[in-house]
Amino acid sequence: MFPGGCPWKGGVCMQLDSSIVSLLRCGSYRSAVLEERFDLLLQSIDWPPYLHGQRVLLKPNLLTAARGPLPCTEASFILAAARWFLDAGARVVIGDSPAFGSARVNLQRLGLEQELIALGVFISDFRRSRISLLDSGIKAGIAEDVFDCDLLVNLPRIKAHAQTRVTMAVKNCFGCLTGLQKPWWHMIHGGQSGHFSDLLLELLTVLPPTLTLVDGIRAMHCTGPINGKPYPLRVVAAGTNPVAMDSAFLDLLGISEQDSPLQVAAMHGSIVGSRKEDISYPLSSPADVRAGGFSVPVTLNPIRFRPFSFVRSTVRRAIGTVKSKVP
Repeated sequence: MFPGGCPWKGGVCMQLDSSIVSLLRCGSYRSAVLEERFDLLLQSIDWPPYLHGQRVLLKPNLLTAARGPLPCTEASFILAAARWFLDAGARVVIGDSPAFGSARVNLQRLGLEQELIALGVFISDFRRSRISLLDSGIKAGIAEDVFDCDLLVNLPRIKAHAQTRVTMAVKNCFGCLTGLQKPWWHMIHGGQSGHFSDLLLELLTVLPPTLTLVDGIRAMHCTGPINGKPYPLRVVAAGTNPVAMDSAFLDLLGISEQDSPLQVAAMHGSIVGSRKEDISYPLSSPADVRAGGFSVPVTLNPIRFRPFSFVRSTVRRAIGTVKSKVP
C-alpha cells in the first residue's frame, strides 16, 4: 500500500489484529472516577507503552455543540483523557474535522477551550492535510496532525445514527479526513452502487497506532447523530481495534450485526474482531453491562447527500472556519 513502508513517523499503522475489548460499568463523569476507570481499562489490555515525550492526538466526536452537548463526546470525558495522557508525560493535541463549525468553536461551546489551553493542550481544526492512497485506489486527505502523532486516541460517544444505525469507534475515525472530503465521500461513494462502508474500513488501515476509549456513560438513542435522546448506558471501554470495539457494543446494545452496514462490511472483509464470537473480554462481558431499551432507527436514510445538502454543508463549514479565526 505504501512504497517504502507505513507513512507514519513511527513506521507502524493501526493494528487491526486485536480481538480484546475491555468493558466496565461507569455511571459518573467525575474526573477522579474516569481516570480510575482509564487505569483499570488500560491495565487490562496490557497498555500503555512508554508515553513520555510522545505526541498524542485526541480525536473526540465534536460534530456540533450548537444545540447542546449530547452530539459530542462529553466534555468531562475529553478533559479526563487529556489529563490522563498529560500525567503520563505525553504532549497532547486535540483535533477533529466536524460537519458543523470547527473543533475550536465546538470546544468553546462545550466550555473546554480555555481549560485545555491552560493545561498546555494544542487545539487543531485539521486545516492541513496530506494524501494517502487506499487499497481501492481512492485518495484520502488526512489531517497532518494525524500524520504527525505517535498515538491516535479515538474518543467516540455511542450514538444512534439515521444513516448507519449507530456511530461508534469505526465511524468516529471518519473525522480524520479534512474539510469537505467527508460530505464529498457521502456524495460520491454513498449511493446504492457506492462503497461508503468499505471505504471507512479501508481508512483504518492507513491511520497510525490507535487506542480507543469509548464514552458510553450517557449515550444518544432513538435517532442521531444530532437530534437523538439521552440514554443512560453507563459503560466505558478500551481497545486497540475499532472494529472489535463496535462488535462488543452491538452485542451489549442488542443490535444485530446484520443491522449495522459498517459491521456487515467488516464481516464481508473478514476483519479481525468483526464477529462477536471472536471477542475476548478481560473485565466485564457485554452480558454483565447490558441495558435494555436502547432504540435505533428502523429505516435508514440514504448515505448520499442531496446536492442542496452538500452546498449547505459547504456554507456552514465556511462560516465555522471564519468564526474559529476570530480572536
